[in-house]
Amino acid sequence: MSGTKETVGQIEYYSRAMKAPRIREAATRLAEQAREAGWTHEEYLAAVLSREVAAREASGAEARTRAAGFPARKSLEDFSFDHQPGLKRDTIAHLATGAFLTEASNIVLLGPPGTGKTHLATGLGLRAAQLGHRVLFATAIDWVARLQTAHQNGRLPQELVRLRRYGLIIVDEVGYIPFEQDAANLFFQLVSSRYEHASLILTSNLPFARWGDVFGDQVVASAMIDRIVHHAEVITLKGSSYRLKHTQTDSLPSTRPENTGEYPRQRGSVFNPRNGSLFDQR
Repeated sequence: MSGTKETVGQIEYYSRAMKAPRIREAATRLAEQAREAGWTHEEYLAAVLSREVAAREASGAEARTRAAGFPARKSLEDFSFDHQPGLKRDTIAHLATGAFLTEASNIVLLGPPGTGKTHLATGLGLRAAQLGHRVLFATAIDWVARLQTAHQNGRLPQELVRLRRYGLIIVDEVGYIPFEQDAANLFFQLVSSRYEHASLILTSNLPFARWGDVFGDQVVASAMIDRIVHHAEVITLKGSSYRLKHTQTDSLPSTRPENTGEYPRQRGSVFNPRNGSLFDQR
């Protein structure tokens, strides 16, 4: 008995020294099970260590999730595929494996408001964090404001290098607010810095053909799209807003004027990266 107590004491000491408290708990809990089942020493050791690794991975995933800045935790399991019957579950299941992250590929989610773009982007971001990847989530305007601050402080190159260490950056709501030329150039640098190095997920309510209106320059928009879609899964969502499902409203107003495919650049607000404000174009 004294020998057993001494061994338990040693396990407690070693687990504290390694800052691995689950080893102490698992070693005691599994010892009797191992003896009764006739486990080999190797099997017992593997079982004990697996508990510590699993707990650390769960803890790390939680820390990465908190640091990502998700607006809400919406998992892929909670996504309503019934509201998007044209969306293939196999496609999302494959993306959820994280293979696109190891390939530095991108995901683009296009569609009207309320069709689940942000939900899918968040769910894939959560899965990436669980798989061990560092993730950052922000709207397109917030990303540009962040880059503008770095530019004003003379640290834009360093900021782009730092961001490239994140396995996944999620850019939500591309196209909701048109950009000034300076903002468009900053966004282009973010896309270029990650090209074939790290992954992006972008959501937009506009098709690619109208991104030139958003960024104010067809050449910049074309170069940006070229880099984004070269290695990308482009998913188009359709239908009415899920948020209106239980209301008396059938649909939202169209994002384009009647009888034209042009984005109404002559109306609405434009993001000014110099001071982070919106100004009216009318």
